[in-house]
Amino acid sequence: MINMKRRTFLKGTVAAGAVGTAVGAGLLTPRMVMAAWPSAAFEAKSVDSVLDTLLGSHELEGSDKISIRAPDIAENGAVVPVSVTTEIANPESISIVAEKNATPLTASFLLGAGAEGFVSTRIKMGQTSSVIAVVKADGKIYSTGKEVKVTIGGCGG
Repeated sequence: MINMKRRTFLKGTVAAGAVGTAVGAGLLTPRMVMAAWPSAAFEAKSVDSVLDTLLGSHELEGSDKISIRAPDIAENGAVVPVSVTTEIANPESISIVAEKNATPLTASFLLGAGAEGFVSTRIKMGQTSSVIAVVKADGKIYSTGKEVKVTIGGCGG
């Protein structure tokens, strides 16, 4: 039993040393292992500019094949649970936008081929606003929305 713990410790130490050496030599950089980040879209100040930056267009088509689940009244705007489900075939991405936030884009998910059209997260909302679910599928952009009332602001309110 003691030998197994020693072996596990030695294996972990050797693995950590190898990763440390690779990082030190510049063979493995943090930028290479991080996901792509659409920073311009997250810094945009209006819904139209978010959609133009993120998806290339702000022309949305309403769809009853998208459902958004969020509370009618969010007691704390710092943690508002939101789930988006779509029945649209071949969804490429799902994004969540809070219209009156200082930076409206709250979440964006790229979906792999054959992925189910479902995401669930918690967002911050500064004030009562429309929460818009945007789904890109087969080159078209679809959306639906829901009004969420915020009693205590989460973005500095």
